[in-house]
Amino acid sequence: MNTMRPVLYLAMAGAFALGLIRPADAQNTIKIGELNSYKIQPQFLDPYKKGWEMAVDEVNAKGGVLGKKLEVISRDDGGNPGDAVRAADELVTREGVNIIAGTFLSHIGLAVTNFAGQKKVFFLAAEPLTDKITWQNGNRYTFRLRPSTYMQVAMLIPDAAAAKKKRWALVYPNFEYGQSAAENFKAMLKKAQPDVEFVTEQAPPLGKVDAGAVVQALDDAKPDAIFNVLFGADLSKLVREGNTRGVFKNRTVVSLLTGEPEYLDPLKDESPVGWIVTGYPWDKIKTPAHTAFVDAYKKKFNDYPRLGSIVGYATFKSLAAGIAKAGSTDTEKLVEAFKGLKLDSPFGPFEYRASDHQATMGAYVGKIAMEGGKGTMVDFKYVDGKDVLPGPEEVKKLRPASAN
Repeated sequence: MNTMRPVLYLAMAGAFALGLIRPADAQNTIKIGELNSYKIQPQFLDPYKKGWEMAVDEVNAKGGVLGKKLEVISRDDGGNPGDAVRAADELVTREGVNIIAGTFLSHIGLAVTNFAGQKKVFFLAAEPLTDKITWQNGNRYTFRLRPSTYMQVAMLIPDAAAAKKKRWALVYPNFEYGQSAAENFKAMLKKAQPDVEFVTEQAPPLGKVDAGAVVQALDDAKPDAIFNVLFGADLSKLVREGNTRGVFKNRTVVSLLTGEPEYLDPLKDESPVGWIVTGYPWDKIKTPAHTAFVDAYKKKFNDYPRLGSIVGYATFKSLAAGIAKAGSTDTEKLVEAFKGLKLDSPFGPFEYRASDHQATMGAYVGKIAMEGGKGTMVDFKYVDGKDVLPGPEEVKKLRPASAN
């Protein structure tokens, strides 16, 4: 009798229990770790999740990538950088992933960017907008899909400068995204209009805006124009209080993200008519690629897409395309494959720049109007991301040399 056989069986059983040996079927999938602030930012992230689910289903229905199906292991980061890093570490060490995607808030995106750089894990930042993710804090292993604060502010500056308003007030959430947007706006507008004055800055904590006090402070400063960066529930409170007090009347307002249906739809007939915004007029974009996306999304979810839907969809389509180009899920090969990776999206073609790992996907800029008792975007245009990004020489000054 072979006395070693029971010992071998026990050893193998223990290895399976510890996850050191994985079942054969697990090897037939490509695992992607995903983390986001689903519980605290549902307006954007519920549609985002639908978007990436749709992309994964489409990829898998066509046989997956490299002959393997995509498998997504998702975690909620609780809106906390420490929890996000712990979740990312768990995805890597316990679930065995070497590809992570997602995050929403900028300070969380930065925490996971740092984690990816230290652990040499591929990270595709889907939504966080701070410039630091691809510039000052950028690293070899991190790429970003959405247009950054720099890009979206640059898209709005021509209209802000054309308004020829001298006295500007700023209101933004007091964390990385808001601070970055405000700094970019002041620098760019000052360059375009040297005589501009910034008469007040209101920076309430994220999710805790005292709208009455903020609106009163804005009005007291007697600005000619306002630059707003609040979003979500904070935006709704600001708009309602400002409308009630007439603070926006006869003042130019330029606002990041406000044209996104996630934030515009809840305002209904209180939508701030005339604001110049970045956003997503989903029901008015008639390109073939976008129409096909909307039709498929409606069929699958019996709902219309929001911007989050586009972001989630494009994020996972990007990962599938990158893995296919790399011919592998090896981290270093995937990094190289993403440099210059070109693909199509519902917004049209874009690529991930080799110089800074920033995608050139653009955004829509237009004005808010009222139609059918709710807000919508009119007079809009699509601004390609490549047209508002700095060139390679400027990027060298912004990004650590070690990041490439």
